[in-house]
Amino acid sequence: MAFDGTTIACIVHELNNKIAGGRISKIAQPEKDELQITVKGNDRQVYRLLISANASLPLIYLTSDSKQSPLSAPNFCMLLRKHLSGAKITEISQAGLERVINIELEHLDELGDYCKKYLIIEMMGKHSNIIFCEKNSESEMIIIDSIKRINSFVSSVREVLPGRKYFIPNTMDKYEPYDFSPEIMAKIIGKPLPLSKAIYTTLTGFSPTASIEICVRSGLDSDFPAASLSDSERILLYNTIDNFIDDIKNSLFCPNIVYDGRKPAEFAVFRLDSYKDYECEKFESVSRMLESYYSKKNNATRINQKSYDLRKIVNTLLERARKKLDIQNKQLESTKNRDKYRIYGELLQTYGYDAEYGAKSITCNNYYTGKDITIPLEPTISAIDNSKKYFNRYGKLKRTYEALAVQTLETEAEINHLESISNSLDIAVNETDLNIIRDELYESGYIKKNPGNKKVKKVQKSPFLHYISSDGFDIYVGKNNYQNDELTFSNQTHGDWWFHSKGIAGSHVLLKGRGREIPNRAFEEAGALAAYYSKGRNSGKVEIDYTEIQNVKKPKNSKPGFVVYYTNYSLVAYADISMLKQIDD
Repeated sequence: MAFDGTTIACIVHELNNKIAGGRISKIAQPEKDELQITVKGNDRQVYRLLISANASLPLIYLTSDSKQSPLSAPNFCMLLRKHLSGAKITEISQAGLERVINIELEHLDELGDYCKKYLIIEMMGKHSNIIFCEKNSESEMIIIDSIKRINSFVSSVREVLPGRKYFIPNTMDKYEPYDFSPEIMAKIIGKPLPLSKAIYTTLTGFSPTASIEICVRSGLDSDFPAASLSDSERILLYNTIDNFIDDIKNSLFCPNIVYDGRKPAEFAVFRLDSYKDYECEKFESVSRMLESYYSKKNNATRINQKSYDLRKIVNTLLERARKKLDIQNKQLESTKNRDKYRIYGELLQTYGYDAEYGAKSITCNNYYTGKDITIPLEPTISAIDNSKKYFNRYGKLKRTYEALAVQTLETEAEINHLESISNSLDIAVNETDLNIIRDELYESGYIKKNPGNKKVKKVQKSPFLHYISSDGFDIYVGKNNYQNDELTFSNQTHGDWWFHSKGIAGSHVLLKGRGREIPNRAFEEAGALAAYYSKGRNSGKVEIDYTEIQNVKKPKNSKPGFVVYYTNYSLVAYADISMLKQIDD
């Protein structure tokens, strides 16, 4: 969910409670489009306000983390330090439900007189900006500078340059929610659009998530045409929107994140009845909610970016191996008639003396079947030479078959290994996990080592994924092949059970018995983990093999993560682990 007007209203409410009246002690610009302002509050606490005008991820919240600043501060940061060091934050406001925050600041000028400046934060996607302003004699807001300068070549609607007049850009003829009335309601239901879209295209600051939530609370289908509502449905919708806006006016916020499994699916500052089947985590402040949500989102994004080169290597190798296997299978198919040429050769050795020289074929009795058989002949050579020719062809096809039988198994093993590495990349949670996968690619010969780096690195350590079942049993999951081997063969004790997805790449899962009798529910939950951390996680049901840990063996000289077992049970599991609690070891 992008920052909408309701989220901004909650942030403004929190900032007024915590940093209004405080003084700015430090200003830093860690990124070209990001500020971190340290404020000493009236309660003597130190707060760090993070403001980002990033086009893809605009943010503003209080954070406990301190970002490292560049050695040389950018010009905009130096300007703010000149004017605002020691400045008092007198008020933080929002223009209606616009995605705009106005921080009013009071400081002493060069003559020692009090004057006011304004830091305006616009959270508008690719148009996000941080603008530093002051008022002229006519009380008009004039731009001193901005973190992003926008000239007429970039925008013909509004220039954001020093000396220009500041104004809030047009909101596309939307209506202010705080002025909600029957007339505005008539605009909503008069649009030939789905109901939720009619709401957020009419009211300023309302996101699709907020609009869908209003529909759910009204008991209405968000995709239902707005113009088709009955009178009773219109009254119900009007009252729901009115109550929703009253909650915002009265600062009755409920910061929360809903999770799809372990992944954050959505956040909001109001309760999300539209996600009632999802796990919900509530927060005491909107800043804690945003910090938690975006740290997890940013971590996933960063891991995806850092794993791009490894994914590209693995996908290229997989594509090459699959083509190789396809060619090998076609060649193997061409050898299936090899025994026919051996029989031809043997029969010609027996009956070839009856063939006339120059004949194109000979019919004789096949003593293997008892039936007559016609054997093609090369008329320019004798029957005995034809026999030798068939034996040569049989010998060649036999050698080809024997070689391909080994090669196809090796290629299939390579594909399985690469798919297991691909699965490891899918579930990697930090850079250490990626380094371990990179080490495996080095050790397997898929990536050439840097000849200049002769120092041998030890395989890095990373904790297993650790879950607690509904009945209190520990369940561990390997995140990569090295961890799979360690989990299966270095952490086993009598009474442990081992789980793995059947026929597809996946993690090793270990259910620890610890001398207790394991209930069926724990087996089902361990199976769900094996399904979730496999390549079949998006296919609904996944077949899972499970067995006692002592039945799992590792062949000598086999690839990392490869095991064999000959005694097992099977179950079908859904890749749903919402019932499980994850432990951070």
